[in-house]
Amino acid sequence: MTNLSTGSPVHSALLRNRVLQVILTSALFLQIGIWVRNIAILLYVTEQTNKDPFAISMISIAEFAPIFLFSFIGGTFADRWLPKRTMVGSDLLSALSVFIVLLGMSFGGWQMVFLATLVSSILSQFSQPAGMKLFKLYVPEELMQAGMSLYQTLFAIFMILGPGLGTFIFQQCGIRISIGIVGIAFFLSAASLMLLPADRHIEVEKKDSSIFREMKLGFRYVLASSTLKILGWCFVLAGLALGLIQPLAIFLVTERLALPKEYLQWLLVANGIAMMIGGGATMAVSKKLPPQHLLSLGIAISAVGIFLSGLSTQLWLTIAANFINGLAYPAIHIGFGTLILKNAEEAFVGRVNGFLTPLFTGAMVLTMGISGWVKASVTLFGMYSAAAVLLVVAVVIMIPLLKEAKQSQTA
Repeated sequence: MTNLSTGSPVHSALLRNRVLQVILTSALFLQIGIWVRNIAILLYVTEQTNKDPFAISMISIAEFAPIFLFSFIGGTFADRWLPKRTMVGSDLLSALSVFIVLLGMSFGGWQMVFLATLVSSILSQFSQPAGMKLFKLYVPEELMQAGMSLYQTLFAIFMILGPGLGTFIFQQCGIRISIGIVGIAFFLSAASLMLLPADRHIEVEKKDSSIFREMKLGFRYVLASSTLKILGWCFVLAGLALGLIQPLAIFLVTERLALPKEYLQWLLVANGIAMMIGGGATMAVSKKLPPQHLLSLGIAISAVGIFLSGLSTQLWLTIAANFINGLAYPAIHIGFGTLILKNAEEAFVGRVNGFLTPLFTGAMVLTMGISGWVKASVTLFGMYSAAAVLLVVAVVIMIPLLKEAKQSQTA
């Protein structure tokens, strides 16, 4: 497939899709707000508490805890509510909460900054599955994987630019203006979402049914699908693997390479640049490569990159290994997202997403919590090798889906 500059029919149709244009515009404002919020609050709390580890860890708790508590609930309501109204309402409430935080801070309550992260993280558990539902409704199936690639590329760009943007704004403007910019970004996201087509009506019986009954139906729906169950196991294995090594990147630099900790930034830069390239490459092959193959290829490449990261004692090889990981990440994310959209009926998209996402996050937090303890008795190379093995097992689990894709191509 040709690249975007050649004006291929697939990419031209993709860029003309009004819903995708609006979702990408909204995501742009949200990424600005999220990165400025995360970095500014991190730096501010670090200053206010003199680098207190507990206070700093509370930022992550405020960001990740809602995924466990509200993801499936939010996905259920996303299936029940009108998606456009849900997304606009979530962004407006996020903006409102930010300005309430600013008001609280003006009376001396600096701890209010935690509320900004907590509230917007909770609301995102409602708006994110609603966005997936809009993808399902308005993006043609043949453009879905390419659309997810474009969406993922935007996230990759902010993985590189976001930390610098947040740091610059905080250092130049301080915490209050930084938080104000976050609120404005959320408001602009809501304003851009107003350009979406009017919501379609939901069936009356869906409105009248119990929310608990709908949650139970969503749970049964996932368990009844062999594809979604396999994806669930892949989510768990990927979460276990990434959580095991995520806190250890700094030790690759200080122990395996025997270099100052500041060299970690080069690994992160290599990873971010590769994510951008990987997003573009995935878009280029999205028409030819089924999502099952894309996902398994991404997981396999990531396993190689992780193994090399743990094996390497040379800076150039460690950077190359992190580059390989970055290339694989968009394929994994896009493969997962596309398979969920293709294998979940419109009425269940929110609940399927809300059920599978906590599997990944929960598994990742579990191994993150024990990785420091495990490292005391296992070598760094051993831990990275274990993570690579977990990903290889995920690829093996996907073999039935790969066979299914091959059969459908030859049929």
